[in-house]
Amino acid sequence: MNVQLPKFADPSPIHDIKWIPIKFFNDQRGWLAELFRNDLIDPNFHPQMAYVSMTKPGVVRGPHEHVDQADYFCFIGPSTFRVYLWDARKDSPTFGAKEVKEAGEAGPYALIVPAGVVHAYKNVGDKDGWVFNGANRLYAGWLKQDPVDEIRHEKDPNTPYKVE
Repeated sequence: MNVQLPKFADPSPIHDIKWIPIKFFNDQRGWLAELFRNDLIDPNFHPQMAYVSMTKPGVVRGPHEHVDQADYFCFIGPSTFRVYLWDARKDSPTFGAKEVKEAGEAGPYALIVPAGVVHAYKNVGDKDGWVFNGANRLYAGWLKQDPVDEIRHEKDPNTPYKVE
């Protein structure tokens, strides 16, 4: 398969991070937004499962990272999130790089976060916000029989991964 990746609106200082703009199609009935297209994403990042979470204003999720799993987040609103990314992959050409970007209602994006990149997000808006994730691995493996692939940093007071 010849994957024709979209032109990304915003480059990232972190290798393999992809910010994909999400376009809304509006008409008299409301709107539609394509969250995932098989033909626009590298097959290594194709979702194996999906979930939607709601995060209250001021709440932070993460920081954490995965050993094998990549995440495919979609921030479309109805709030704004500040997304934090840290490249913790020792073999990456951007090891140690950090990126902070806002995404959501005013700037809807899909975001590919490869394994080994520490990530967190905070709802910086004034209303509940939704986030879609299409992970490329099953949470806890087939029928939830395996260990969870997460390295959690949020409870470590000495973590270098701080969310302001």
